[in-house]
Amino acid sequence: MKVYHDQKLIQKNFQPGQQVLLFNSRLRLFPSKLKSKWYGPFIIKEVGPSGVVELVDLASSDPERSWIVNGQRLKIYTGGHIERLTSVIHL
Repeated sequence: MKVYHDQKLIQKNFQPGQQVLLFNSRLRLFPSKLKSKWYGPFIIKEVGPSGVVELVDLASSDPERSWIVNGQRLKIYTGGHIERLTSVIHL
């Protein structure tokens, strides 16, 4: 079973300067199905040896603010606009 499972895993290779999206995995009491859990885009500042990635926020007022995340929580940002507004429809 382990060999079969390992064949299905996809390797993610990140390089500094790439734009990525970050998966928000916080526990929510009232999860909404239509709300996106991907935040970003962020720029990769540094990639560590064990899949550790240091990110920098583009929209941050402080350009030196960065944080370290697990590379499995990231996916490559291919472009486009992410809509962050929400709308409420009263029935």
